[in-house]
Amino acid sequence: MQLPEKFILNMQKQLPENEWEAFFAVYENPPYKGVRLNPLKGTMSALKALLPFLGRPVEWEENGFYTEAEKVGSSPFHAAGLFYSQEPSAMCAAPLLDVQPGERVLDLCSAPGGKGTQLACRMQGEGLIVLNEPVLARAKILSQNVERMGIKNAVVTSELPENLSTKFAGYFDKILVDAPCSGEGMFRKNAEEALGEWSEENVALCTERQKRILNEATKMLREGGRLVYSTCTFAPSEDEGQVCDYLHAHPEMRLVKQEKLYPHKVEGEGHFAALLEKVQKTGEWDTRLKEMKPWCSRESERAYREFEKSFFHQKFAHRLYEANGILYELPEGAFDWKGIQVLRVGIRLGEVKNGRFEPSHSLALCVKKEECKNALDLSETDARLEKYLRGETVEDGEIANGWCVVCVHGYPLGLGKAVNGTVKNHYPKGLRKN
Repeated sequence: MQLPEKFILNMQKQLPENEWEAFFAVYENPPYKGVRLNPLKGTMSALKALLPFLGRPVEWEENGFYTEAEKVGSSPFHAAGLFYSQEPSAMCAAPLLDVQPGERVLDLCSAPGGKGTQLACRMQGEGLIVLNEPVLARAKILSQNVERMGIKNAVVTSELPENLSTKFAGYFDKILVDAPCSGEGMFRKNAEEALGEWSEENVALCTERQKRILNEATKMLREGGRLVYSTCTFAPSEDEGQVCDYLHAHPEMRLVKQEKLYPHKVEGEGHFAALLEKVQKTGEWDTRLKEMKPWCSRESERAYREFEKSFFHQKFAHRLYEANGILYELPEGAFDWKGIQVLRVGIRLGEVKNGRFEPSHSLALCVKKEECKNALDLSETDARLEKYLRGETVEDGEIANGWCVVCVHGYPLGLGKAVNGTVKNHYPKGLRKN
């Protein structure tokens, strides 16, 4: 791999001379690959038993594993949200934040969702997590990953940090700023893109952008709250230097710890993370931020409850909210999102069409098989599984008529509607295999 000459000189200044050879030698080797299991879907022992491609554990993430497998994204268990493909060193930042169930959490630069879904898994469905991505196209990918992982307590937004900070002053207990950076740590993983975009000028641009993002994030953190700032680069101006300048500009913050992963020292790519805490109050929470209350028309609630009674063993939705004919299960503590571009709130249950409720794919990925009355459970070797993932109808002589959840080894993949042994496919067209 041909590294930029200025990058080589910069790293030689940064590292002791006795480490140069080891550091540059890593670029002759392939990058490490990793996956992170999803505890929202099942126990670690159950998930591990289904995924033979898992290797040794990642030491800084309890649910992380190395893998040598190629194209794990084609696995039906990936479609069912049992795991997330994530570079091992990228898993180091989220655990530092130590999020707890019931907290208010913000992932400010969240797409495509690796760290944000990592945080959500630790919240166990309790509390509220806001996953934000300013670029709308990337926010849509983020929303798809939130859906696939079965996260029930998330709000996905697409806003600039300065637009959010005016609404969420002092609101969050924990904030992750995985800032856009010059990407030096990704030279092995995404060589063409990362090397093509790198320049000292871009490092300087990233440094200034990170400073602005951090300033806005600080406004949204409550007193006593914690913030993790992370990058996938080695540049001191974006890492230790950025933190040093930030602390000078923000005396209300203190540094708890920071760590930098180098690829010649750990089995992963480059990553930097710093944990900071707000020790002084700098403003009050904007009390104009009201909580969104459940609301649903009688007709829509009647249609949904009829479906719920036939589909679930017991009541599933407790906080119904309707917007433009679409019904949601509203997370506890969800805020009034007027004036904010929102892509997803809680669980999208489905919509009412001609007086009947039609469930959504999002609902299927948030349920457990045992919660549902009607399930078509397919093994990984069942030919019908591939047919379903291609969007075709499948046959089953024992399935009851009506809506059913289609599973792989007991884990929901999507929905079907059975009529006399034929299951009509409701797997989303955009997700179907060719």
